[in-house]
Amino acid sequence: MLITIIAAVSALLAGLLVGYFLWNLLLSKKKESIVREAESEAEVLRKEKILQAKEKFLELKNEHERVFADRNNKLVQSENKFKQKETLITQKLEETQRKQKEVDTIRESLSTQIEIVDKRTEELERLHKLQVEKLETLSGLSGEEAKNQLIESLKAEARTEAMSYINEIMDEAKMTATKDAKKIVVQTIQRVASESAIENSVTVFHIDSDEIKGRIIGREGRNIRALEAATGVEIIVDDTPEAIILSAFDPVRREVARLALHQLVTDGRIHPARIEEIVLKTQKQVEEEIIEIGKRTAIDLGIHGLHPELIRIVGKMKYRSSYGQNLLQHSREVANLCAIMATELGLNAKLAKRAGLLHDIGKVPDDEPELPHAILGMKLAEKYKEKPEICNAIGSHHDEVEMATLIAPIVQVCDAISGARPGARREVVESYIKRLKEMEDLALNHPGVLKTYAIQAGRELRVIVGSEKVSDEEAANLSYEIAKKIQDEMTYPGQVKITVIRETRAISYAK
Repeated sequence: MLITIIAAVSALLAGLLVGYFLWNLLLSKKKESIVREAESEAEVLRKEKILQAKEKFLELKNEHERVFADRNNKLVQSENKFKQKETLITQKLEETQRKQKEVDTIRESLSTQIEIVDKRTEELERLHKLQVEKLETLSGLSGEEAKNQLIESLKAEARTEAMSYINEIMDEAKMTATKDAKKIVVQTIQRVASESAIENSVTVFHIDSDEIKGRIIGREGRNIRALEAATGVEIIVDDTPEAIILSAFDPVRREVARLALHQLVTDGRIHPARIEEIVLKTQKQVEEEIIEIGKRTAIDLGIHGLHPELIRIVGKMKYRSSYGQNLLQHSREVANLCAIMATELGLNAKLAKRAGLLHDIGKVPDDEPELPHAILGMKLAEKYKEKPEICNAIGSHHDEVEMATLIAPIVQVCDAISGARPGARREVVESYIKRLKEMEDLALNHPGVLKTYAIQAGRELRVIVGSEKVSDEEAANLSYEIAKKIQDEMTYPGQVKITVIRETRAISYAK
């Protein structure tokens, strides 16, 4: 049994050894086969890469040759252009040399001619001198004495003829001057079409329905009070159907109130904060409109180069009146009259028209100092670099300064023509507006006062003060002081109610 087991184990070991050797033999053959296949694939890859490299080399070579050929072509073209330019320069140089030779020839010819002329001139001078000496010998006078006697005789003859001619002209001018002057003035007036428009102190604001009146008034009248305080315009809401009356002597305030009210009614949101916001925007809008009006007026009249501040003053004239006559309309009319009259007289029409437009700029200053409007207008014109002729015409159109140019009397006459038309002016309106303005300025001079508005035809003066500068007790005292000062210094019909408004606001911002 043991032998059998040993034999079996030996056979098993022998089989394992044989199998191991056979497995190794198979593995070696497999490895050799894989190596051969790898070598074959590597050879194939190597050949492919070599082919690809050769193709890439050929492509690069072709590209290089193409680039090189392009560069050669460009060089050839540049060389050809250079040769052409060189040829042109050579031709021009030859042409220049040829012309230079011609110029030299002409110069030599001119020099010869000049020498000949000089010789002939010397000969003429010598002959003239001989003639003069012969004449002096014959007349017994020197050449200078004969010349002086001839000049004196000619002067006397010319003076006699000139005096005779001047006397004839003066006599004719005296006979025709008045007639011609009247003819020029009448023709000037006839050639200007003017409107007869009188300024008033109220504006009617139309609304679609009476329901809007209640919204404008607001709860306990807060909206209408805020609107009056912001604009300085008295708003009259009465039984007049579909209409609200805006009353103020200042047309700018009335226009601001009208535009602000129109925006509020259109928007539908009417409350104090919104009213103040809209009024501020409207004031900026009116200021822009004033500048636009000034520019349009200058363009319409053909006046160029006005200073921007003068343009703003001209636009502001639309909202000012002179004795009830619209100031812008009056100034445009005077400008056209001046241009026509200057043309009739043979003067500078553009300069006259410019002076006519600017002659009343002293009536619309921002600060309104205590100066006659003609002097103030002249100073404004000088400040903004207008010509001396225009400045003198502005300052002298009411005889405050002496007239220095012919344009000055033309402006004065045309101003009188425009203001003297029937219905053009109304003295009462001017004095009324002046009284209300003086009343506002009087209250505005007190410390702490921010704004003043005269309303109800001057029967009430509303004074808005800063809450941080004036206390409640001081507000009552301020009202009394203003009333006393108006009573002592001004003349007015009836009585004037002074209302001092002091408002405290607490403002915070949520961020």
